[in-house]
Amino acid sequence: MTASLNTSPDLLTPSRLEIRPRYEGSNICTWIGFKHVNYLVEEAVNNHLRSGGLPPGTLYEVYGLCVDIVDIDTRILHAFHIDDVAIAEVKPARKAKDGELLFSVVLQVQRETLLKAVTSTVRVQLRHDPRGGGGEPVPATLAPYAVERLGAVPAWEPGTPDADVNADDLVKELTAGKNAYAWKFRIPYWYCHYTERMQMSGYLRMMEEAKDRFVADRGVSIKTLLDEQNWIPVVPHSRITVLDEARMEEDLYTVFTVEEIFKGITYTSRMDTYVVRDGKLLQTSTGLITHGYAVIENRRDWSLVNFDDRMNAALEGRSA
Repeated sequence: MTASLNTSPDLLTPSRLEIRPRYEGSNICTWIGFKHVNYLVEEAVNNHLRSGGLPPGTLYEVYGLCVDIVDIDTRILHAFHIDDVAIAEVKPARKAKDGELLFSVVLQVQRETLLKAVTSTVRVQLRHDPRGGGGEPVPATLAPYAVERLGAVPAWEPGTPDADVNADDLVKELTAGKNAYAWKFRIPYWYCHYTERMQMSGYLRMMEEAKDRFVADRGVSIKTLLDEQNWIPVVPHSRITVLDEARMEEDLYTVFTVEEIFKGITYTSRMDTYVVRDGKLLQTSTGLITHGYAVIENRRDWSLVNFDDRMNAALEGRSA
């Protein structure tokens, strides 16, 4: 029997969720990486939809509407550890426009006092999927949020140069004259949801891999700095925006470009992803991530460090 769904949802009332980080995200000591912090935000948004009468599973099964996060802008103020409980509050963002599902998310964590640990703004689209057939027509209350294709608001017009070149040439073209690194990646099914489209968590994985590949290419891999200096990367801010749809088994070209080095203590990089479709290069996402480095002081604590000459040279693309 199909679950019932509220056709007059209440998304204005704030929702609250207590949730622990996934064990998978405890990559360094017991600290939770930025990707899994964003997963907490995603779960909080899904819980808010359920609380307001719009369970994501039922939306799809009844109306063929896929809940897709198409923009997530997250700032990490305090680190989460594996045994922490995140206390999430979700409410509509004050700057939301008509026909837009835009949410403000705050994650708190208990230390000596209750601290605001994470703030995030999340935009959701309800992507109509005809696959499977049947189902009920989309009700009028949900129609303003339903789209036939994922993308930015307003519509993104990236310009689509001819891409009739091989993969190696295309990677060179995408990085020419830039302080950047790029590679080709075949999108697997486990980076997708609702059968075939790449989901936000897939882009978060790509952003994490982009950093790893970039620093390894520049001779300052994460393992190298850990072994030689006891340094680890930390992320205070990340944002990803979906501009168009990327599909299962397409080749995704990811470009990671260093944009700014701030006072020798953090640097901001841009991630852009593309697919080649119908002989044209189509941009599917763009994003920003800010990294710093911290020295591991003990199994619980770390502190930020200034970049040394080797790190500055690597980030700037020059010899130390």
